[in-house]
Amino acid sequence: MLKELYARSTPAISFELFPPKTSAGETSLYDHVEKLMAFKPGFITCTYGAGGSTQAKTLEIIGEVKKRFQVPVASHLTLVGSTADDLRSYLTTSQQQGVDMIVALRGDPPAGSTEFQVTPGGFSYANELVNLIHTEFPSLGVLVAGYPEKHREAPDMKSDLDNLKRKVDAGADAIVTQLFYNNDDFFRFRDQCESIGISVPIVPGLLPVTSLPQIQRITSLCDASLPKGFVERLSQKDDPAWHFEVGVEKAVEQVKGLVQAGIPGLHFYVLNRSDATARILESLSL
Repeated sequence: MLKELYARSTPAISFELFPPKTSAGETSLYDHVEKLMAFKPGFITCTYGAGGSTQAKTLEIIGEVKKRFQVPVASHLTLVGSTADDLRSYLTTSQQQGVDMIVALRGDPPAGSTEFQVTPGGFSYANELVNLIHTEFPSLGVLVAGYPEKHREAPDMKSDLDNLKRKVDAGADAIVTQLFYNNDDFFRFRDQCESIGISVPIVPGLLPVTSLPQIQRITSLCDASLPKGFVERLSQKDDPAWHFEVGVEKAVEQVKGLVQAGIPGLHFYVLNRSDATARILESLSL
């Protein structure tokens, strides 16, 4: 499915959700997904809480999204707190509930920890999870994460790229990147991947800025950089409406450059909203 999706002449669009904490949030989520469906996404993904705290809710959400909107869906899956058998159980349940793809991740250390801890009977690296899916659940597509500015725990870019290649060699179908705000970082990353023999589609992951404090907090957590001029422009007014307009303007500029460079797809971290992403895609006729 992913190979065909990313071989299309126009970039494939996908969106990422997270499980809402309230029934009102859930109702709002489906309203926003309905608006996003106007852009004919190739698939929709859903994360889950730290340590697997919302795994069941994640499956419920993406199951309902698939039922309501007839769109392929993907569940995130991490190694945190899970044995290999736990992972097999989740993958089996996912298949039974109609999940089409898995976003296979090692996962961040749980709150209060500074380092990833291997669960006894579990895996240490995401490539082991990719291999499990590829060999035992071959009908599931596999997406993995890539980091244009390097994963914060990697000692250097070469090590990070070597880890990424192991995930691809284990059976990943496509790479979706961490958010970034300088397209040159993505183009450099894409070139580096190609230079070491990574040939699967590399899809930019985009988070449209709608709040300066929010994006400063998010980028500090993942060590992504914000261009100085962009921050200065956002800082001209302490006004959410201003942040929204400047953020959309920046994202439109980014997307134009990425599409011109022939990217296979665009993955939007929509934060369970449709407003900014819809404005971006409408302005670009995507």
